[in-house]
Amino acid sequence: MGLAGIILAAGESTRMGRDKALLPWPPPLPGAPTHTGTLLSAAIQALDPHCELVIVVAGNNEPALRPVVESCGGFLVRNPNPELGQFSSLQTGLRDVLNHGRDAAMITLVDRPPPQFRTLTVLVEEFTARDRGTWAVVPEHAGKHGHPFLVGREMMEQFLRTPSTGNAREVEHANHDRIRYFPVNDARVAMNVDTPEQYADLERILC
Repeated sequence: MGLAGIILAAGESTRMGRDKALLPWPPPLPGAPTHTGTLLSAAIQALDPHCELVIVVAGNNEPALRPVVESCGGFLVRNPNPELGQFSSLQTGLRDVLNHGRDAAMITLVDRPPPQFRTLTVLVEEFTARDRGTWAVVPEHAGKHGHPFLVGREMMEQFLRTPSTGNAREVEHANHDRIRYFPVNDARVAMNVDTPEQYADLERILC
């Protein structure tokens, strides 16, 4: 299958006020031991057992992310035009997947808490068992679509043929009948960490 992981981490994190990729993970809890991990390192470690390699797409934050990526055994690629937005980072990551000789990808965002190991296992199983008419598998929880989602060569080509000013949702809608939305019992797949308040609220999923 040649599955590669892609973590999109090129954003400016303006609402958070600091780079979300480098936020401590798990979030520090009062009286608990201090952890040295980050959202980025946790994402790499979550995808690594399920993928042949993990690619992190950075932007202007490349110098800050490189030590984390390299210490976790990942590959770092820089989006040359991060100002174009997240879709351009997705295209950068997909091109790197092809450059590494792989033809399928597990794609996630760095500002999501890493899903449970079992969740990723069943997503890979569902993707591996898909029929030829299914180009992607997207997790769903409580009616919300989430990450990571898995795409085959056909969906990768659809993303790459779209202008960099487009977005992934438009491509997904245009190919809705080619996507398998797979329900999972893991709230993390649909969680965002965009603001300090959302980050602080993550304590509840750790208790």
